[in-house]
Amino acid sequence: MTVRYHLDEHIDPAVAAGVRGRGIDVTTTSDAGLLGADDEEHLRFAVVAERAILTHDEDFLVLHSRAWPHYGIVFCHQESRTIGQIVQSLVLIDACLQ
Repeated sequence: MTVRYHLDEHIDPAVAAGVRGRGIDVTTTSDAGLLGADDEEHLRFAVVAERAILTHDEDFLVLHSRAWPHYGIVFCHQESRTIGQIVQSLVLIDACLQ
């Protein structure tokens, strides 16, 4: 199983570049044409595209608790990890699922 990611609007684009550089499929909010979209739109996009969402936004955790369908939510508090640490975490998740 290979994980594919969608990065919400608040994730630094450098994360996408770092993950792509390691051969992992990732979309950004800009790529998907979702700038300014609400969280539910991001989840709908991610479900259709079969992608896990990377976010700093706790609202996604609330949606999860309300049983919104999703392919995974990768959450980390903003500024709690460096870009490199986030990239390493996503690579590790991908490696564990292979």
